[in-house]
Amino acid sequence: MIYKGWHRFIRKRTKPIPEDQAKKWKTRLSLAYGFFAWNAFGLMIYSIYKGKADWAHYYGLKSDDEKAMSPAHAWANTLGIKNAKVIRISGMSKVDEYDIIEGEEVRATKKEDCK
Repeated sequence: MIYKGWHRFIRKRTKPIPEDQAKKWKTRLSLAYGFFAWNAFGLMIYSIYKGKADWAHYYGLKSDDEKAMSPAHAWANTLGIKNAKVIRISGMSKVDEYDIIEGEEVRATKKEDCK
């Protein structure tokens, strides 16, 4: 639906260009996109290699406490959730489970039978 409206809008306001010229510009834009995408990928790999993967912490926008915080706890703080149950899953098995109560992590202690 949007495509048809967008297509109609463009066709009414522009004049057609020859097919060979359109192909030439498509090739140029594709090469430019490939060049910039490859450089962005290289910059990302270089940043990870140099230890700047967490750029917010590297440039001082994130404190050490925020960096050490688990993603679940960070999202609970961001969303303003005071009490939550966190279940970590890896593959098809449960890895970890804990509660966030009033913004603090509370891990349940396993009860051992004394016999």
